[in-house]
Amino acid sequence: MLTDIEIARSAKMRKIVSIANELDIPEEYYNLHGKYIAKVSHQYLNELDFKKDGKLIMVTAITPTPAGEGKTTTSIGLSMAINKLQKNSIVTLREPSLGPVMGIKGGAAGGGYAQVLPMEDINLHFTGDIHAVTTAHNLISAIVDTYIKYDKLNIDSTRVLWPRAMDMNDRSLRDIVVGLGGKNNGYPREDSFVITTASEIMAILCLSKDLEDLKERLSRIVVARNKEGDPITVKDLEISGALAVLLKDAINPNLVQTIENTPAFVHGGPFANIAHGTNAITSTKLALKLSDYVVTESGFGSDLGAEKFYDFVCPTFGLHPSATVLVATIRALKYHGGQSKSALSIPDLDSLKKGLPNLQVHIENLKKFNLPVIVAINKFETDSQEEIKLVLDFVKDLGVECSVNESYEKGSEGAVDLAEKVIKSCEKDSELKTIYNFEDELEIKIDKLVKNIYRAGRVEYTSEAIQSMKFLKKYGYDKLPIIMAKTQYSISDDPHKLGFPKDYTFTIRDFELSAGAGFIVGLAGDMLRMPGLSKVPNAVNIDIDKNGNIIGLY
Repeated sequence: MLTDIEIARSAKMRKIVSIANELDIPEEYYNLHGKYIAKVSHQYLNELDFKKDGKLIMVTAITPTPAGEGKTTTSIGLSMAINKLQKNSIVTLREPSLGPVMGIKGGAAGGGYAQVLPMEDINLHFTGDIHAVTTAHNLISAIVDTYIKYDKLNIDSTRVLWPRAMDMNDRSLRDIVVGLGGKNNGYPREDSFVITTASEIMAILCLSKDLEDLKERLSRIVVARNKEGDPITVKDLEISGALAVLLKDAINPNLVQTIENTPAFVHGGPFANIAHGTNAITSTKLALKLSDYVVTESGFGSDLGAEKFYDFVCPTFGLHPSATVLVATIRALKYHGGQSKSALSIPDLDSLKKGLPNLQVHIENLKKFNLPVIVAINKFETDSQEEIKLVLDFVKDLGVECSVNESYEKGSEGAVDLAEKVIKSCEKDSELKTIYNFEDELEIKIDKLVKNIYRAGRVEYTSEAIQSMKFLKKYGYDKLPIIMAKTQYSISDDPHKLGFPKDYTFTIRDFELSAGAGFIVGLAGDMLRMPGLSKVPNAVNIDIDKNGNIIGLY
């Protein structure tokens, strides 16, 4: 079989003008970035108020493993298959971060015959959105240190809450000292870097409806505390306008296409284990006005991305999802059942049976949101028929639809059965139910999440978390929604608890405030916001020939 990059280069792409015209987007509302990428103005949404929204389908997954699950491939394949069934569908996805592309996993634009194109551009600098976020983030950092040097706003240099950012994996920047070299360089203090997709500005960009909303959210960012302990915001720094200028183009959705010319919006990229983990709201809302079925995805497993989408994003923006697709692989389930990574290609019904409880807990959790759930088995060529049948029967016994997805090898044709089941499920009457209400007390929100989604028996708070709660309550931030930052490798707060952990203690070690994005981050476990490169990073595989052809991006 051809490699992903060979498949991508053999595809017959259409000029993006043609895709935009088919969506009836007027020329004055988009700007071209070459032949195959366009920026669509977020203001075009104002012209579409009269149109009814299409159906919204969320694609999520079981607990991630080194074996891979394939949410993006499934999302793309499903959207293409819906179009193949003579329905109108758009897929909306997050932008890849350069750090992981150069680090360990390579590209993030789908795979095989279910890709978004031009995948090389999407995986690299694309339209510069992430670079814009990096620049805006670091403008705040520079202003804060300038104000400390000139003693403005009475900033306590030991309580600066705003790190620096770059879009690359670099573990050496996790903990640093800035301001060395004498008085002219400012005052030395401890600092840190986060990867750009972990920046609150990335979350804000993806949650902003328009430029005014963007400026308002930026102004609310808490960057430090003064010597009396009061919060200092971007509004106090007086730079919300300058930040919005840097982000004025990044707020506009990026229009591209799949390998079968299905329209795709690839826009924004917040992490799901430390933020809300879904693409920009402007892209989703625009797609809902322009198509009958919108397929979107959330980061990591359903306990992270899907929970945050349903509990935070949907209520905040009045979204009404119609169905959930839960992606699982035989390989990942065997890993949860104790099979070693090196042996996942070998049929093993025993390990598979032991891993099925992880699929069960995700199905049970998703049912609590009161939406139809369809399981998609993302098929690998090493999966045996006995293994597939075991999963199909298991899911059927849980009262949930299940489909074998082969879009990686067959494109839309491999996801037709999945598309038919999803479309049928979307016709059912269902109303989203959230796990907690925004009005709940902070401790009650956390208790509901911990017991209903993470399946712990109790919650424990460290002394640091208790102190942070006092600050949040003193300044009225405790009424914000809760975004839990925890490991993606387990339903629990411990990455070593695979499968279906139960009756354990879930520990909140601290809280962070994302006032601009509009949520509180509960920190459970040690969450790295600046990844490191692997011992042999993917960058060593990447090259370019004399004709400009990129090699080894996947």
